[in-house]
Amino acid sequence: MDYNIKKYTVISCLLSALVIMGSSCNDFLDREPLDQVTPGVYFKNEADLEAYTIGSYDFPSHGQTWGLGNIITADENTDNMATTTPSTSRWAKGQWRVPESSSDYSFTKIRNANFFFEQVLPKWKNGEIAGTPSKIDHYIGEMYMIRAWEYFLKLKIYGDFPIVKNTLKDNKDQLIEASKRKPRNEVARFIIQDLDSAISLLSDNFKDKRRITKNAALLLKSRVALYEASWLTYHNGTAHVPGGPNWPGAQMDYNKGFTINIDSEIDYFLTAAMDASKAVADNVQLTANTGVYNPQGDNPAGWNPYFDMFSDTDMSKYSEVLFWRAFDKGLNLTHSVGVYIRGGGNNGVTKGFIDSYLMKNGLPIYASGSGYSGDKTIEETKNNRDGRLQLFVFGEKDRLLMTGDPTRPNSVFYNMPEIINLIDQRDVTGYRMRKCYNYDPTQSPVNGMNSSFGSIVFRGVEAYLNYIEASYMKKKSIDGTAALYWKEIRRRANVDEDYSKTIAATNLDKENDWAKYSAGQLVDATLYNIRRERRNEFMGEAMRWDDLKRWRALDQVNNYVIEGFNLWDQAFENAHYKEEILDPNGKPTGKFIDRLIEPDNAASGTPNVSSRKVSKYLRPYQIISTNNLVFNGYTWSRANYLTPIPAYEIRITASNMDDASTSPLYQNPYWPTKANESALE
Repeated sequence: MDYNIKKYTVISCLLSALVIMGSSCNDFLDREPLDQVTPGVYFKNEADLEAYTIGSYDFPSHGQTWGLGNIITADENTDNMATTTPSTSRWAKGQWRVPESSSDYSFTKIRNANFFFEQVLPKWKNGEIAGTPSKIDHYIGEMYMIRAWEYFLKLKIYGDFPIVKNTLKDNKDQLIEASKRKPRNEVARFIIQDLDSAISLLSDNFKDKRRITKNAALLLKSRVALYEASWLTYHNGTAHVPGGPNWPGAQMDYNKGFTINIDSEIDYFLTAAMDASKAVADNVQLTANTGVYNPQGDNPAGWNPYFDMFSDTDMSKYSEVLFWRAFDKGLNLTHSVGVYIRGGGNNGVTKGFIDSYLMKNGLPIYASGSGYSGDKTIEETKNNRDGRLQLFVFGEKDRLLMTGDPTRPNSVFYNMPEIINLIDQRDVTGYRMRKCYNYDPTQSPVNGMNSSFGSIVFRGVEAYLNYIEASYMKKKSIDGTAALYWKEIRRRANVDEDYSKTIAATNLDKENDWAKYSAGQLVDATLYNIRRERRNEFMGEAMRWDDLKRWRALDQVNNYVIEGFNLWDQAFENAHYKEEILDPNGKPTGKFIDRLIEPDNAASGTPNVSSRKVSKYLRPYQIISTNNLVFNGYTWSRANYLTPIPAYEIRITASNMDDASTSPLYQNPYWPTKANESALE
């Protein structure tokens, strides 16, 4: 059964945020297409388990929606990527407010997993499930990973969170008791416990890796452990860590006996991250990068496996891909990622991100002897740089289309950024990402939801990077294994393998990267370059936001202005940004007017680019100041490291609904308890 086959069964009596009070419903709703089923007769064979678990899959992928999908766009509103409309709730003080309710706080998926375990585990232990034992084990392992994944999402959003291992009845006292939040380190340990169970049961390469695999569970374990180790390290001494100053959990009677040894916990999680990541990295080969940066002849694929890996219709052949989602035009399972990349997609990579890439010789662009060509054109910017920049960002001379017309050149070139097009077809910063693009015209046509190439969920290079970071945090040095992994990553990127050369040439004062900070202080050059490697490898793969939060790399963000490509040195003169004036008879006059309108010249129309007087680099949020809360840049509020608990959840669990202090649910640090109120800090 494939990733995309619809669920056979669903739970209808959902425990929504542990607050279903005074209502009743059936615990099981028939959605079996052939006959009615009940818990007593269901889960009797491997097919039942297979159907239920696939129906519980909710991992990030391109998705059957219009747009770039939730993987690529997750990097927007960071220092890596921008979109036309910035997140004011994230970057303008006072705009993010406590919600009355939120679907993020739902326990539906957790309850569905718990229901599965309650029904299946007794039958499994008694040998009452028919089918191949290894497949039965695998599906049970899948559900352990599914519950772990859902709890990891909650950990990242809310921190401390209730741990619920069984389904709950509509009993108010029982539900309120279960709503008590557990300290975040205990939640992380619970997630790892579930992942250990998953790892012990899962097979690898199961169904061509279109379903959860053992390696995927190991990788997730390393990710969770590194996340929590990082959080406890860099947020230590704040209210965002259990037991820290003003930690809100301390006011709860049920936490009176809580103690934590932060150093011991950090060591536990770092060790878990190293062990799990090494188990994956030692058994996964990185996909080769041929150093060819454009399609050759009429072949849209096959010229660079590293490029193909992100937009192949069959990702099972890549050792590096641990788990992926398949699409199929024949089953009407398609997405529009190829179409939107081809047209701009209301997205753009930032100048800060582009500048972070090294030269091929391993030197930062500002270092003496780097050979940096400058940035008057995008091609110039990419010249002799890290192969990932050359491969995954469009330059003026890179191919955009394969025409297949023998009478014409077999490609149409990217030419110039579409910085003033309609929003959906706009290159917001002028730098367009090329990762996840497919040159086959049937996969990336002019319009329509017609892309059917796959979507990577987990890939093995993360294990290399997780080990390097975790081992350095633990040992304060690069051990032999980390050195081997780092060199392999750089070799694949076509960058000089000598990372020590890069470290020695790094000047943090010249790096435009939020991750050079933790807790408002500069980190050392080695740690920064480990973070740089991660940033450069995971362009558009939904990693940046989580990394910035766990590193506590946002404290210093104040009036940070997003910039894009160099518009005002040379690019603005390109004919692409001109419009020829026609005479009364509609004939060309040889005279042109600028399509680019600066704020200083608003008399000629509504401004559509930032002023050259402010910066030669395009500033997408400094075009129109009216009703623009980030015109002067991004500013961070420390409350935003965690999401506020919805007001309704606090109120409904309180013994006195007018007094939040009578609820076992405490609010996250620096957030009020009433709906629609903004952060305190």
